[in-house]
Amino acid sequence: MSASPSTAPTAPAPTPSGNPHRAVRVIKVVVNAGVGESGEARTKAARVLEMVTHQKPVATRAHSTNRDFGIRKGQEIGAKVTLRGTVAEDFLKRAFDARDRQLDVDSIDRNGNFSFGIADYTDFAGMKYDPQIGIHGMDVAVELGRAGYRIRQRRVQSRPLPKALRSNREDTRGFLTQSLGVTLLE
Repeated sequence: MSASPSTAPTAPAPTPSGNPHRAVRVIKVVVNAGVGESGEARTKAARVLEMVTHQKPVATRAHSTNRDFGIRKGQEIGAKVTLRGTVAEDFLKRAFDARDRQLDVDSIDRNGNFSFGIADYTDFAGMKYDPQIGIHGMDVAVELGRAGYRIRQRRVQSRPLPKALRSNREDTRGFLTQSLGVTLLE
């Protein structure tokens, strides 16, 4: 059974050692739009995510009740989309174009993953302002890894990720500058 072309992983960028299994690659991209309330605002946020990612969003629910904000446990308060494979890489390129190909270094965590926000969906190329929707932003979280990262998530014989398979801040910096052409702001 073969994977569909949109989700098949692309060939990773070559590493300085020349070993393709040491190359850092995009595992998944999660695009989240949290509005803090259900109803029309959440529906508009879901429509924005669908326009930007071309995928159907899933509702996010509140984990606990907060009376100060009027949120009940289990209430739909946002929407999210998870992208993998070439779809994720294409979206990431468009998202960095919306941010002028810049990323703050503090956005990268110790495991090499990073996240950033986009203030308005009209920052994407080809998107026009719709007065019915208004202004909606989103958060983009990216998980990076190497070949073999799945051993920590598999059902049978799951194991901790060895240090050789982990990515770190320096690996992510190299991936962002070489593969995506991103300027890191110090």
